[in-house]
Amino acid sequence: MDHSIAAILGANRDGSASAESSRSLLTTVLGEFVLPAGGSAWTRSLLSVMDGLGVQPKASRQALARMHDRGWLSKERVGRETRWSLTPASSALLSSGALRIYGFGRGTQAWDGRWSVLLASVPEQERQVRYRMSVGLRWAGFGSLGQGVWLSPWVEQEAVVEPLLRDLDVRATSFVAELGTLGDGADLASQAWDLPALTVEYHAFLEDTPRVSTATDEDAAVELAALVHRWRRFPSLDPDLPRSLLPADWPGQAAVERFQELRGSLLDRALSWWSMMESGA
Repeated sequence: MDHSIAAILGANRDGSASAESSRSLLTTVLGEFVLPAGGSAWTRSLLSVMDGLGVQPKASRQALARMHDRGWLSKERVGRETRWSLTPASSALLSSGALRIYGFGRGTQAWDGRWSVLLASVPEQERQVRYRMSVGLRWAGFGSLGQGVWLSPWVEQEAVVEPLLRDLDVRATSFVAELGTLGDGADLASQAWDLPALTVEYHAFLEDTPRVSTATDEDAAVELAALVHRWRRFPSLDPDLPRSLLPADWPGQAAVERFQELRGSLLDRALSWWSMMESGA
């Protein structure tokens, strides 16, 4: 079974979520509704949200079956119905993802000027390992300077990637550093991360995510899932850099506030509807 972050998030190589992937959308639903509700759900509840997201029942059932085959879900027949449950592996990864997604936006915190620098390279022929390492490091907020050099302005992130590198059997060296009299932190950040492209992505999110009110609790559930699905790729694209390293017109914080505001306005109604669906009311 593939235990990479990319496998459970259905991520593309650039860290983005595939909008066309029913499995990717299903993963969002599992993380937003099933995980906090105890880790299991009826087929009818899952299909209802997925239908609202534009995924046909057949495609949703296929996505459930694929995740079951890959060990991310278990299932139990209860009469004529099926109840799906998260496995320990999927629960752990979804919980880790939730912490990253909902804790994202800490760039306003004070930065002490230190960098976590990681030297980690994988031979070209081990492409799968290279890919999984790259996805995992970027998810943890590390940027690449090339030639196996990765860095993050948050030194505590070193501990986050240790299990990844150990599981992949990648030999690495890490150290904490500060810039000397040569160089500039903002220039270094612009080399490690594509900030202009990320600026475009944030503006697109703000344009596509207006402040709206939904008509019913079911609408709130669908809109919540769609919102989280649009948002969840940003933590793997954006390292949450300190403000001093960002351009003056950075739209990231406005996007964070929009996401948090909308999720807060939808969450109670969405979970109320989910509870009703699960109870069969």
